[in-house]
Amino acid sequence: MSRFLIACGGTGGHLAPGIALAEGLVVRGHEPHLLISHKQVDSRLVEKYPWLQLARIPAAPLAANPLGLARFVWRQSAGFAFALKHLRQVRPDVVVGFGGFTTASIVLAARMRGIPVALHEANRVPGRAVRLLSRLAKRVYLPPGVRLGRARGSTVRPQGLPVRREFLRVERSAALETLQIEPASRLVAVLGGSQGASALNEWAESCMEQLALDGVQVFCVSGPGKRTAREERTFRSRDGVLVKSYLVPFCDRMPELLSCADVVVTRSGAGTLAELARIGTPAILVPFPHAADNHQAANALYFEQQGGGMVVDQRALSTLTKEVQDLLLNDWLLHKFHDNLVRMDRENSLDAMIDDLLALAGSPVGPKSASELKAA
Repeated sequence: MSRFLIACGGTGGHLAPGIALAEGLVVRGHEPHLLISHKQVDSRLVEKYPWLQLARIPAAPLAANPLGLARFVWRQSAGFAFALKHLRQVRPDVVVGFGGFTTASIVLAARMRGIPVALHEANRVPGRAVRLLSRLAKRVYLPPGVRLGRARGSTVRPQGLPVRREFLRVERSAALETLQIEPASRLVAVLGGSQGASALNEWAESCMEQLALDGVQVFCVSGPGKRTAREERTFRSRDGVLVKSYLVPFCDRMPELLSCADVVVTRSGAGTLAELARIGTPAILVPFPHAADNHQAANALYFEQQGGGMVVDQRALSTLTKEVQDLLLNDWLLHKFHDNLVRMDRENSLDAMIDDLLALAGSPVGPKSASELKAA
């Protein structure tokens, strides 16, 4: 049995694949430990996984203003001291970092102690942490086709984003019942990532009545802090039928929501796109225009080129309602997007990443599933 320390906190896009990797390692008979941040989004997500062994590392994102920079230096220094102590306690065979501001301290500490480091980048444009730390890593996992100049060629492996085991398609009627959504002919889910998106929330509220005329419901996840409780709004279709739409601050049943949605309107973080591919739900992507290095636009372009959905620029939100209406009426295109998403998901093999990490740890590959583990 090998022991792995996984640094993955700060955002849902970093934490969710860290949990997915931990699940895969446990199934294969190994021991994962997670390092997360003190942010509320981390605490909320890990509540569903009481079996996780985890610790919270002091950290702060890099900021340009003097006060923010001072806080970054102070928190990262505290994080480095914490990392050295935590490595002595856990004694991992490999440290895995998923990027973000929780990664730097533990990677530097692991390098000082001679522990192999692996980095995973999910976005089509690698983030600052992975770019800066890649020369210290024995493995750098990048999306297929992405290059990173700082990384040594022998260390790079193509790898998609690990998706949590709970992400399986659910039968539509059961999903609607779980989410307490009244059945209707069509449902549009609106997601803004783990923090929510004000622009998409405003669009969702403005278009509900217009979409309801065609019997289309909207389920908008506004994000923590942007709403305090679930709200239901009732409209009438052209036929006089009551149509309900919903606004919620947070949804912890995302497999059910993606399973019962006909179309998802969402930002284009790498985690969201991997989950869409796993469930097979077509999407209209509205990349966050201020994302670091414009990585969401790069993610969205690749998703569109692979045939998983469409892209609408945030500056063209006035056209989004028409795009949603046209797509909902085009069953052929919806099925085509679904088939392409199934193909895209097959390219994301968590087993390949775990095999490589076990080799890095000097551990036998061993069985790859729960049934194989039981037989072994």
